[in-house]
Amino acid sequence: MAGHSKWANIQHRKGRVDAKRGKVFTRIIKEITVAARLGGGDASANPRLRTALSDAKANNVPKDTIARAIKKGTGELEGEAYEEVVYEGYGPSGVAILVEGVTDNKNRTVSEVRHLFSRGGGNLGENGCVAWMFERRGHFAVDAESLSEEDFFDLALEIGADDLSTEGGSYEIFTAPEDFHRIQDELEGREVALVHKELAMVPTSTVPVEDEQARQVLRFVETLEDHDDVQNVWANFDIDDALLETEAG
Repeated sequence: MAGHSKWANIQHRKGRVDAKRGKVFTRIIKEITVAARLGGGDASANPRLRTALSDAKANNVPKDTIARAIKKGTGELEGEAYEEVVYEGYGPSGVAILVEGVTDNKNRTVSEVRHLFSRGGGNLGENGCVAWMFERRGHFAVDAESLSEEDFFDLALEIGADDLSTEGGSYEIFTAPEDFHRIQDELEGREVALVHKELAMVPTSTVPVEDEQARQVLRFVETLEDHDDVQNVWANFDIDDALLETEAG
């Protein structure tokens, strides 16, 4: 597996996400609000909200904060009018970058994201310029120390995984988007130790990047992720596992 998802897995495993807890809370709260606005406040009938609530629980977001976010989304409480935005472009070394965000001011956000691309050695492009290089897939990272590789293969077969990988010392399960919640239920019901789970934009092809260029790409991705309006950053870089581990600290 290559690209941003592998980088995210390492960061989660090493606890780097904890250092950005405030940003994580903000991202989750915005996602809950948007999910409730688009699909209603009943999680049983709104898969997107259900996923956001699962993330909130995993990150210990307070229940009253969650409740307020849902009510803001459904209109029961006044709140910001968030809109979803997607930006596409190229980062350093020609790496394709796909940015998903939520904002209450689209003009401000696009200006700031364009500045980040320019400052980081990239170029913000038109809609559609890189989206074709990615496909939406469910992605689950399983703690490789929690079960043997043989047991992992048996598990993936039993739950009907679309694809899997054991490269780089981690276990990865991929699913079609429509199977994401069913697979999540299966894994949680079996109490499988998950490192990370998400509906990811997985690259269909990758760009190999090495040494200082690779470090520049990772710094650029992290700068985008740190922006308040950015929810997810997807990239098609292929960087050596050892360098990813080193850069994750």
